[in-house]
Amino acid sequence: MQVERVYDESRDATAHILVDRLWPRGVRKDDPRVDEWVPEVAPSTELRRWYGHQPERFEEFTRRYERELDTAEGAAALARLTELAGERPTTLVTATRDLDHSHAKVLAHLLEENA
Repeated sequence: MQVERVYDESRDATAHILVDRLWPRGVRKDDPRVDEWVPEVAPSTELRRWYGHQPERFEEFTRRYERELDTAEGAAALARLTELAGERPTTLVTATRDLDHSHAKVLAHLLEENA
């Protein structure tokens, strides 16, 4: 499972699924870099604000995020993402700058575990 920034120009044959809660700035809704958008699978606003993309908080962020995904709403969103990712090779895209410490990386790991 690949993770890329939505702003990257690389375009391959995979399905590009945006996993951010908010649509990224400067990207049109019909932009070909996004095939699907699953905003419900993103971390809650509260968790995202707490994390603040501070790498030293990533481990705790991952635990809290996985707990959110264990709720009924989170599980439904993750199931939708799993369904889309199962249809063809997939790249998760996000506006986040630090991909290694992003929710998209957590999602990619979960999808690979469940594959």
